[in-house]
Amino acid sequence: MVNKLPKVVVVGSANMDLVVRAPRIPLRGETILGSDFQMIPGGKGANQAVAASKLGAAVWFIARLGADPFGSQLKSNLEKEGVETSFCSWSDQTATGVALITVDEGGENVIVVAPGANQLLGLEDIQAAEQVIASAQVVVAQLEIPLETIHYTASLTQTHHVPFILDPAPAQPLEQSLLSLVDVITPNETEARILTGVEVSDKETARVAALRLMEQGVGSVIITLGSKGYFIAHEQTMNLFPAPSVKVIDSTAAGDAFTGALAFSLAHGSSLAQAAQFANCGAALSVTQMGAQPSMPTREEVNHFRKNLASQVD
Repeated sequence: MVNKLPKVVVVGSANMDLVVRAPRIPLRGETILGSDFQMIPGGKGANQAVAASKLGAAVWFIARLGADPFGSQLKSNLEKEGVETSFCSWSDQTATGVALITVDEGGENVIVVAPGANQLLGLEDIQAAEQVIASAQVVVAQLEIPLETIHYTASLTQTHHVPFILDPAPAQPLEQSLLSLVDVITPNETEARILTGVEVSDKETARVAALRLMEQGVGSVIITLGSKGYFIAHEQTMNLFPAPSVKVIDSTAAGDAFTGALAFSLAHGSSLAQAAQFANCGAALSVTQMGAQPSMPTREEVNHFRKNLASQVD
């Protein structure tokens, strides 16, 4: 019998990332000289779709693209990475989403997103893909598309008993009516603060923030803490796990690498704890390369990295 690939559906955004490296992040009103410029396929949804696909999932991506050269390039790149794009629709009302990104010498970044066609992803797009959603092992969404569309997607996953992962970025407050439909939420420290009002800086503050989210109906919480690792709250388990030590080149898509790897691992049958550990390694590897989608590791790379970590511990 041939084993089927784990099936992941990603509902979200696709942007063209316009990336400039600079010695540091400029101050307000300041102009500084950067170095190299790159135009890299991105968008949180597309990044997560590529991350899961490169790890070995069968990925369906539901999105809106502008009928322009950026949209065509993004769609072609997704297909090159093995992502199914039959539910990526075109819009002639606005341009494809664009992200302006400055990356400093330490790999930290600032990002401004012009969402464009992403904001036109509507209920009809999700309705058209209901059969695909119903047959998935995991569905993922982020906040670069309309909240109404996310809420409808989450409701469909509940109807069809499919686990729903929400990456609450870009950060914004969310209603309990949406949070109560989320099986796993993956905020970073900033997003956790905006969602809960708790300034997350360590294990205890992460625990308080996670409890507040679970009180609003979220099934499980994973708060990513950058170089500090991640905090997981699931049923009776709450703990902080460290991040592997790596040389940071570009942290732009670390969160997307984490969420995409988490979705792949859960769809593959791993427990949440196992999937989070796998995702932690995937995110660590992603920051060692420039760009969003180009930095997403393969399953073989993640497994090799995990073996090296285990041998260092031994």
